[in-house]
Amino acid sequence: MERGLPVAELPAADGRRSAPLRRRERGADGRRVNRFLVSYNDTELSIVREAAARDSQALAAWVGNAALDVAKERVVPVSADARDVVAEFIKARNHVSRVGNNVNQIAKALNADGTVTAAQLAAALDAVHRAIQRMDEATRQVMRERRPRS
Repeated sequence: MERGLPVAELPAADGRRSAPLRRRERGADGRRVNRFLVSYNDTELSIVREAAARDSQALAAWVGNAALDVAKERVVPVSADARDVVAEFIKARNHVSRVGNNVNQIAKALNADGTVTAAQLAAALDAVHRAIQRMDEATRQVMRERRPRS
């Protein structure tokens, strides 16, 4: 990527015209008057430009949105390792949910024969529910952890 070339002027990878860039919404009065300087080295700038282009946003709009998303805790930055752990938690939670669904199906079939009591069914479902809650809390805890700022 040529240094200094605005994202809007970059051709699409397939040679077609790229979609128009999205801009951040303006306040009720239509203006933004507070500005500050953000500095990147060449590698960082290339990464940020690619991310802005991927999201069809102007560079400054993308940086502003990303900063606001983190500040408002709509997204929580995590390390690549933590991201992998969160992904595993999500897979485990989905698995336990499927197990819970299977317990429901088994219970329905057994109840048709009268071989399972309501208390037994409630205990099994409660165990699945507690497991899901523990995984949810563990996932939230990992997502709350942020890399120390240096």
